[in-house]
Amino acid sequence: MKSFCEALRAPKKVDLDKLDPSETLGLDKKKGIALLAKNVEELGTLGYNLYAEGKRSLLVVLQAMDTAGKDGVIRHVMTGLNPMGMRVTAFKVPTPIELAHDFLWRIHAAVPPHGDIGVFNRSHYEDVLIARVKSIVSKTIWTQRYNQIREFEALLAESGTTIVKIFLHIDKHEQAERLQARIDDPTKNWKFQAEDVKEREFWDDYMKAYSAAIEKCDADSAPWYIVPSNRKWFRNAAVSQILVETLQGMKLKIPEPIPGLADIKIV
Repeated sequence: MKSFCEALRAPKKVDLDKLDPSETLGLDKKKGIALLAKNVEELGTLGYNLYAEGKRSLLVVLQAMDTAGKDGVIRHVMTGLNPMGMRVTAFKVPTPIELAHDFLWRIHAAVPPHGDIGVFNRSHYEDVLIARVKSIVSKTIWTQRYNQIREFEALLAESGTTIVKIFLHIDKHEQAERLQARIDDPTKNWKFQAEDVKEREFWDDYMKAYSAAIEKCDADSAPWYIVPSNRKWFRNAAVSQILVETLQGMKLKIPEPIPGLADIKIV
């Protein structure tokens, strides 16, 4: 069986409408839950090794349509990581100060330092997604941004940041059910906003925008993974496995002890 990184790597030509968001790669729910538990523990060890080595960092970019589970992934998959070595950044509507700079200015400032894991809840890709769908900027500007993003991510990779970009893929019917659940469950009412329903009118446009962004900005140094997310248990297991495989592939090394350490006696 292929590794999850191999199986879920974005294809050369991306058409999200042709990819099944209910795929589970042959995994059943019981095994998926067990895999997540195992990986959460493993991520704790790998995160410690990354922090101890202190020479490289990991950037995890999460993108998705509303309700696909970005918050759920952070809550369930990252739970075993030491908060001191991890930071989550949620990118919302740019502030006036951010708008006064180039679109990558606020992104670069949030890139994790060496030794840390950074998680982006939405990211610089919003500037080729919503900016494209809602015509916030001209086509000339958002098409230029694909190359600017590729160059930016190449810079990060060359500077010691390993990049993992994950699109959580759900279908429109599944989103409708999750939005309805936010209405029906009083404890989830706070999550619902009227704009969520309005955004559904642009579903096909967003699928085209996501397909283009993933296809144009996929690179070996900054790969895109498309994770089927109709089933939450599989989504969490798959993301955890991608992160474990990525960190293991970094071959992290804890620094050698100082000379003579074994001879030191604390009194």
